[in-house]
Amino acid sequence: MTGRVERAGIGAPEDHELRTMRERALAAMDRAYAPYSKFLVGAALLGSDGSIVEGCNVENAAFPSGTCAERAALGTAVTRGVRAFRAIVIASSGETPAPPCGMCRQALVEFSPELEVISITRTGTEARWRLSELLPHAFTPASLDPTRD
Repeated sequence: MTGRVERAGIGAPEDHELRTMRERALAAMDRAYAPYSKFLVGAALLGSDGSIVEGCNVENAAFPSGTCAERAALGTAVTRGVRAFRAIVIASSGETPAPPCGMCRQALVEFSPELEVISITRTGTEARWRLSELLPHAFTPASLDPTRD
């Protein structure tokens, strides 16, 4: 690919896809490595091809060296050749649903600006957003175009 990112795959996940994504995000959360914050996070990312990949947060004693669950899932998906996404489910150990951090928002917008973001807790509380709501006026590949006004 030469600087172009696919923008396909927009569309809400089907009920069976959401069930699977919730289960896999919760399972990934249980595998998270968060000895410092104790804030466990798992993510399940739905590709436009129907594939689902998971990620979990992996903390490190050198705090900036950690990886968020969302970016872990994104890296796995891109490694597998998936570059357009329909939805992400984020499971966290907090009492309220947590949106992705700013760095994860920026990483995800590169591939799917209209991504459906679904955040859940172990108790079943859920929140939903479009990525474009969470990151308005995003810096995207188009931002690098010198002829753009």
